[in-house]
Amino acid sequence: MESIEGQLPYPWHQHCKILHLVRHGQALHNVEGDKNPGALLSPNLFDAQLTPLGLIQVAKLRNEVHASGLFNRIELVVTSPLSRAMETASGCFGREGESAVSSSTPKIMAVELCRDRLGVRPCDMRRKMSECGSRFPWIDFSMASIHNNYA
Repeated sequence: MESIEGQLPYPWHQHCKILHLVRHGQALHNVEGDKNPGALLSPNLFDAQLTPLGLIQVAKLRNEVHASGLFNRIELVVTSPLSRAMETASGCFGREGESAVSSSTPKIMAVELCRDRLGVRPCDMRRKMSECGSRFPWIDFSMASIHNNYA
């Protein structure tokens, strides 16, 4: 990654926050939907999780983020409360393989308004917050159920 520091007319680190957007890794609904768009209505795809390829994509991004030095500058990670997004956020920006939060990892916060859709497709519906909290105890869910009564 090329440094932008020399391209700005002011000290960016004092006045700016840099926002990086990351899409989740490949999830089960991506594979099934490519084969048959009607499959996206299947209850078997409820809150679709990452595929093995999606997990490889997450590991690759994690390596790139660490190798570039970007990881040390991240202050906050905001994610959708969908499983595939939290798996991606945790795998890329959390402590790999550990559930403990460390001072060297950025805070991860699930925010309901980050969901791409609030429709009828089971793959776009999320689990109860109690289930998410048990699975991802290092994620802050205080903003996850504000606009959805499926807490």
